[in-house]
Amino acid sequence: MLRVLTSTSLQSRLRHIPLKQCTNCGESVSSSPLLRVLSSLRSNNGRETGNNWRRVFYCSESSENEADSVAEAEAKAGEEEADSKTAGAIVPTKPRPEDCLTVIALPLPHRPLFPGFYMPIYVKDPKLLQALNDNRKRSIAYAGAFLVKDEPGSDPSTGDSEKSIYDLKGKELLDRLHEVGTLAQITNIQGDQVVLIGHRRLRITGMVEEDPLTVKVDHLKEKPYDKDNDRIKATSFEVISTLRDVLKTSSLWKDHVQTYTQHIGEFNYPRLADFGAAISGANKLMCQQVLEELDVENRLKLTLELVKKEMEISKIQQSIAKAIEEKISGEQRRYLLNEQLKAIKKELGLETDDKTALSAKFRERIEEKKDKCPPHVLQVIEEELTKLQLLEASSSEFNVTRNYLDWLTVLPWGDYSDENFNVHRAQRILDEDHYGLSDVKERILEFIAVGKLRGTSQGKIICLSGPPGVGKTSIGRSIARALNREFYRFSVGGLADVAEIKGHRRTYVGAMPGKMVQCLKAVGTANPLVLIDEIDKLGRGHSGDPASALLELLDPEQNANFLDHYLDVPIDLSKVLFVCTANVVEMIPNPLLDRMENIAIAGYITDEKMHIARDYLEKTTKEACGIKPEQVEVTDAALLNLIENYCREAGVRNLQKQIEKIYRKIALQLVRKDASNKEEEEEEETSSEEKEKETTNNKPEKKEINLTIEAVENTEEDTLIKDSVDADVATIIDDIPAKPLLPHCRATEQKSGDYEAKSKGDDNPSEAKSDNPVEKIIVNESNLTDYVGKPVFQAERIYDQTPVGVVMGLAWTAMGGSTLYIETTHVEQGEGKGGLVLTGQLGDVMKESAQIAHTVARAVLLAKEKENEFFGRSKLHLHVPAGATPKDGPSAGCTMITSMLSLAMNKLVKKDLAMTGEVTLTGRILPIGGVKEKAIAARRSGIKTIIFPEANRRDFDELAPNVKEGLEVHFVEKYDQIYDLAFAPNHETKEQV
Repeated sequence: MLRVLTSTSLQSRLRHIPLKQCTNCGESVSSSPLLRVLSSLRSNNGRETGNNWRRVFYCSESSENEADSVAEAEAKAGEEEADSKTAGAIVPTKPRPEDCLTVIALPLPHRPLFPGFYMPIYVKDPKLLQALNDNRKRSIAYAGAFLVKDEPGSDPSTGDSEKSIYDLKGKELLDRLHEVGTLAQITNIQGDQVVLIGHRRLRITGMVEEDPLTVKVDHLKEKPYDKDNDRIKATSFEVISTLRDVLKTSSLWKDHVQTYTQHIGEFNYPRLADFGAAISGANKLMCQQVLEELDVENRLKLTLELVKKEMEISKIQQSIAKAIEEKISGEQRRYLLNEQLKAIKKELGLETDDKTALSAKFRERIEEKKDKCPPHVLQVIEEELTKLQLLEASSSEFNVTRNYLDWLTVLPWGDYSDENFNVHRAQRILDEDHYGLSDVKERILEFIAVGKLRGTSQGKIICLSGPPGVGKTSIGRSIARALNREFYRFSVGGLADVAEIKGHRRTYVGAMPGKMVQCLKAVGTANPLVLIDEIDKLGRGHSGDPASALLELLDPEQNANFLDHYLDVPIDLSKVLFVCTANVVEMIPNPLLDRMENIAIAGYITDEKMHIARDYLEKTTKEACGIKPEQVEVTDAALLNLIENYCREAGVRNLQKQIEKIYRKIALQLVRKDASNKEEEEEEETSSEEKEKETTNNKPEKKEINLTIEAVENTEEDTLIKDSVDADVATIIDDIPAKPLLPHCRATEQKSGDYEAKSKGDDNPSEAKSDNPVEKIIVNESNLTDYVGKPVFQAERIYDQTPVGVVMGLAWTAMGGSTLYIETTHVEQGEGKGGLVLTGQLGDVMKESAQIAHTVARAVLLAKEKENEFFGRSKLHLHVPAGATPKDGPSAGCTMITSMLSLAMNKLVKKDLAMTGEVTLTGRILPIGGVKEKAIAARRSGIKTIIFPEANRRDFDELAPNVKEGLEVHFVEKYDQIYDLAFAPNHETKEQV
């Protein structure tokens, strides 16, 4: 099998193997072969000069006998050279090329072989290679080279067609070969490489042998043509002109021309066409079309088309090369000029090189902090500066080292802000920013007092927990202002990458330090107040556990030597004050929570919200909306209605949104009213000018005036005018003052507003109008819905007096406290029907509390009324309203017991009573959480009596007086005490009511 040596480039596809020049020829090669040959074509106008057109030089490394055989064959055909020296240089041999009527078929996968061109191929089939060697030894050094047809449905670019040719034999291979090929002389065989040179065209007429494929051929000759034909001349001249243009841009073509003319001889029209097609970069089918064309004129036309395409490709190549060369040369020139500029500046002492300037900048930075900077950091900086001088500026390591030094030298090593330990100033600042929150303020003042006594402050970790909108984040900002510390906030909600806290390794591309190092760079001091927001919403992903990474940052025993992965040097964070915020403390991991000091912010009661709305929210909203205080008034009743029916949550964020909504609508009203007033003023001015013109033009005489007076009772002036009209109208008119006294007098044609202004003695009505006070917009309870819409919440209290089997309980939610009812009724009664059904979307803990309450209620009823068999004979249904809200927790146990006993004994529970507490099977009342929230919820619902567990007495005592005001609180240890409070002896049964 065989494979043709090819390459994608034009040079490799059409490479001519250089051969030794025949010493017997006596011919010298011109330095410009193409110009010489092509010029001869133009000068001779196609006329044949001697027999030079038929002279063929096949100078190769083969024997002289083989070369002479070609010349002898040409002489016998009548095509001998006139020059005897040239003919004598060719030694005759047998057989002649035209005698080769049966040849071995060599398939060419990529390009056809043209007469006069060399082509090396590789023959992989041992049998075929042996046959070629045998023929060469028998002096039959000829074979047929035929182009292979593409297999239908195959992609020629994949090379699959070439592989499939190796497997074909006999008839199958013959069908895949083009009929027209080239008689090729085998000039050299080295190993499996065979070098061919094309002689003349062949056509396959039949198959002789299958392996190796041997075929019968006919020798083809060009059709006769007229050498003086103008069309042929013109076409050949155009081909020559195009070839000259291509030669100017491509040196590769010059090599082709030189080699071709050196070993083939002068050009004639057929050879010119073959030459142009052979060296062009056209595909194999177009080249095969030129090879098959025997009409010289048509062949020249096809060749002209190919060389024209080659010319266009050459132009595109030249433009691309020129563009790239200009770009490269421009960049090189710019680089050279920059280097020269640097060298000149360096010689003049105007500027140093980049590395020296960077080192000087870093040393200048650290010089100011040299006394405060830790020794180990200084050592690392010196090492990196030395390393920077040894690195090339273009290397990637140079940029890494430069960034590392930039971070190391910019950090505030040992720079601390001067803290203000004035307790009274801190108290004033905290009160300015927040109302209430006495426990939080007290803790901050304690921290300041300790710092003042010690003379220095140490970092602490404070965790502010509470529902949304209570001001946790703003408290952190106020603390920083009170302490005169720099403030930095970052949120860790949803953070799942440890590198955000500890930094990336410097080996990574785009590595950055962690949040804490970025904080120190941003604030410029080593003792800022850092607010870590939403610490209860930390994520955990494939990049590690950020909660565990925060331990080193927040632990007072570890953060004195905090190690960032990027800096890789210890940093002292012991002076940093950390303030964390969380909505639910239970969501914080216990090891992290253990290192914090938790301060719970329960929320605000209605009174506190009123103060916050008046003193803080309204002022800031008015300023933000551009409304003056005298333009709007929101009544206390409207504000109270807004708080209770629209903004019942623990925080004030929603309250701020509603106030902003009110003032936005008011701003729109004011703008619309101002625009309409301007339009009215313009209309009044226009109408008044028109009336003045009419009055001037149509001024009546006194005697012709007919004064008409409307009847106005109880007015002395009216009576006087009526009595005097008949007597002397003119005299009365003269006595009437210029300013009308009566607003209803039609003759004045003045408005009542103008009359009132004039009656006060104002001579200029416009000035009186401008002095009038601005009309104030009042938002009260009646028009509140026009601004904020329908109420969002209804009253939590459903019953003024709870019916039998219904008791009010107190609950805690993430949004604050709320009241809820426990309702119990019996479904069916009968012997052995005792049971309990629970509804209301209760959690597992609350379901267990209901089972415990059922058991305790049976025991209490048995102790109080032994003959009452209600629980044994009744199937109960216990429901907690608001079924769409999930509920869980143990604190409703005592409320459930009271509800069941009320149904069993058919007694009403005391009015305005609410209770909370976990109950054990023995009737003990255990403590609960959320005392403040539950107390606030009770006050909001108008509850006057509350029952708390005895263990929560201290929690209630710590509440603010305004929260406890008006509440009657009972603390109990056993359920028997609740029974006595809920079912007092003086309470009547339902039938008595």
